[in-house]
Amino acid sequence: MNWFIDCITKNYANFNGRARRKEYWMYVLFNCLLGIALNFIALIFGSISHSLLSVMVFVQCIISLALIIPGLAVTVRRLHDINKSGWWILIGLIPLIGAIVLFVFACLDSTPGSNQYGENPKGL
Repeated sequence: MNWFIDCITKNYANFNGRARRKEYWMYVLFNCLLGIALNFIALIFGSISHSLLSVMVFVQCIISLALIIPGLAVTVRRLHDINKSGWWILIGLIPLIGAIVLFVFACLDSTPGSNQYGENPKGL
């Protein structure tokens, strides 16, 4: 949970430096869990009243918009960690293939030592 909170508070729009795999995947995990929880709450509110459902959908949209920037930032820092330019994030715009490439990049191990984007966050 601390990784998610750090991405939102300390590194909200920080596109510089490196993010290790753990930081990236913890952000993704808690982002998904938050989405599931919000959908569950919307389902409950929707069964009570249609107007409550509308309010909850609005809240979900605001939260989703607020989490776009830290999601992009942690992905760019993750790409930096494997010594790739942050512009590689644009490959995600290619349907299916782009998502697979980004998934593989996110799973790769860090570049040992320092690279052009900074020191290894693992300290190796």
